Amino acid sequence: MKIMTIAMSMAVFSWVVSRPYSEQPRVTASWYGDAYRNNMCADNKTRFNPDDPTQAAHRSYPFGSVIRVSLTKDKYVDVTIVDRGPFVKDKNGKYTREIDLSRAAFQKLADPSAGLLQVKLTKLR
Repeated sequence: MKIMTIAMSMAVFSWVVSRPYSEQPRVTASWYGDAYRNNMCADNKTRFNPDDPTQAAHRSYPFGSVIRVSLTKDKYVDVTIVDRGPFVKDKNGKYTREIDLSRAAFQKLADPSAGLLQVKLTKLR
């Protein structure tokens, strides 16, 4: 079953990234900040710093993955996955956010007072 899940995930990922940029799906990004400053991240190597524009959390990408988070083709930030999250769910139990960016990474894309953004994710490595 695990092999089937991995194979299906790879097939879906290949299909998504082979599509033109304008047709790639958008996901919801949020940010987290000072409340978690200096906490040890889930990778057990990194202390969270909301002022570091390279830190992000994702529920399933492997630690150390470099992800391009794009608002538009020309407005993006490259982040490294060092933590797990976001774990916000709607009333039906479905996750509502795909990636948590450090405040500084979010700020490179938009004003943090926006709270949430619709972005595209591209795994670089």
